[in-house]
Amino acid sequence: GGSVLDKVDVEAWLDGFMPYALARGDIPGAVVAVVKDGQPLLVKGYGYADVATQAPVTPDTLFRPGSISKLFTWTAVMQLVGEGKLDLDKDVNAYLDFKIPARSDGPITLRRLMTHTPGFEETIQDLINSDPKRMRTLARAVKQWVPERMYKAGSTPAYSNYGASLAGYIVQRVSGEPFADYIQHHIFAPLSMTHATFVQPLPANLAPDMAKGYLLASGPATPFEMISLAPAGSLSASGSDMARFMIAHLNNGEYEGRRILPAATAVEMHGVAHQAFPALSPMAYGFYHNDLNGHDIVAHGGDTGVFHFAV
Repeated sequence: GGSVLDKVDVEAWLDGFMPYALARGDIPGAVVAVVKDGQPLLVKGYGYADVATQAPVTPDTLFRPGSISKLFTWTAVMQLVGEGKLDLDKDVNAYLDFKIPARSDGPITLRRLMTHTPGFEETIQDLINSDPKRMRTLARAVKQWVPERMYKAGSTPAYSNYGASLAGYIVQRVSGEPFADYIQHHIFAPLSMTHATFVQPLPANLAPDMAKGYLLASGPATPFEMISLAPAGSLSASGSDMARFMIAHLNNGEYEGRRILPAATAVEMHGVAHQAFPALSPMAYGFYHNDLNGHDIVAHGGDTGVFHFAV
């Protein structure tokens, strides 16, 4: 029979593997969160959050999970869908105070944004900078440049940071709350995620817990990365808080009696939203489906310039 996954074995394996992996990759530190049966099985830090001071990584150390931020944006969209405030198949112009140009291949919808099929071109120019003075508001970021549509809407998956940010702006407009506040009130607070924020630069109470970013552990620390298209990648969060979010999704929207999505909405979100090619794994609503050894895995990855994450 199969062996049982328990904390003792997981911790022994990670304690052997992680120091080796960090040293080999010239990486200063990392956090690993493993969840099982609705609870964190192990959340443990390895290496340093700050090389100069040798401050250790802990379960409450903040990291930047990059595009895993989008899962919070998509969860917010699905919350508002569940409340009847958003329609996945309505032209997004209905929710905007500016206009996405019409095209003969039909409108851009939230379903298309969530499956990266609006057809937008992508650029990483000015996506990340380290100067707070160059930070644009979300409204300005989405209005300043609307990407060209390279593909027929709904046809070709093409990853879009702009599309995710447009969805976040729609959440802001429809809810009446600034995007970072909406996520705080409707996802972080219900899940007791006390070490998580979309605010940039970091709020004073969280700044001391932030891991410094490094291209290499043997090199200097880098400035805090500022991301104008915030709903696409500006989250800062701890390993222990990401474990809570994982559990909520694995439990179809509920963690320790607190619900962030109706169960039916969560099941829909994790299902198949778009399958471009029958032989390849489909897209869920914002999540990817991966097939690993016969297991259907619902996941997402994330990177900034100096942080790298996988869920």
